[in-house]
Amino acid sequence: MTNPFLIGSKIYLRAPQEEDVKIIALSENHPDTRASLYYALPTAPDQQKDKMQKLKDDPRSIVFTICRIDPDSPVGLTYFTRIDWVGRMATFYIAIAEKENWSRGYGSEATRMMVDYAFDTLNLNRVQLHVSVANERAVKAYEKVGFKNEGRLRQAMYFDGKYHDFFLMAILRQDRQKIK
Repeated sequence: MTNPFLIGSKIYLRAPQEEDVKIIALSENHPDTRASLYYALPTAPDQQKDKMQKLKDDPRSIVFTICRIDPDSPVGLTYFTRIDWVGRMATFYIAIAEKENWSRGYGSEATRMMVDYAFDTLNLNRVQLHVSVANERAVKAYEKVGFKNEGRLRQAMYFDGKYHDFFLMAILRQDRQKIK
């Protein structure tokens, strides 16, 4: 493991490194991942590097690279953004870059680790996210961790010739305490 910050059973989370730009670009450019994250514009490694630096410099964001333990390699990115340190709330983001790493539990484990980190270390009270209604696999994974559907954002995103609905999902500290 290279510089682990949080360690799980299959993955660990660490601070992003310069070489992680490749996995981030892959998650935003590859057609499979783009289709679930609704990215419409291609990005180059230098743009990814700038984006990552802005996230790392933003006091309202905390960014991690998701790495497989065996073999030790980056598989995605997760972060909290728009952290409200007074209201004790953050917005959650996760992307597993390559399709062959989907449905292996990496995303679910990273989500659980981030929720634990949010409540146990950062003392947040709420973590929220937006997810496409059509992404049933992700919705189920979030529900397993304890996220609850709080509403539907109708026609919230235009992608691939049509408008898509999204769910607003969130987990509160009290929700997590019930499932732990």
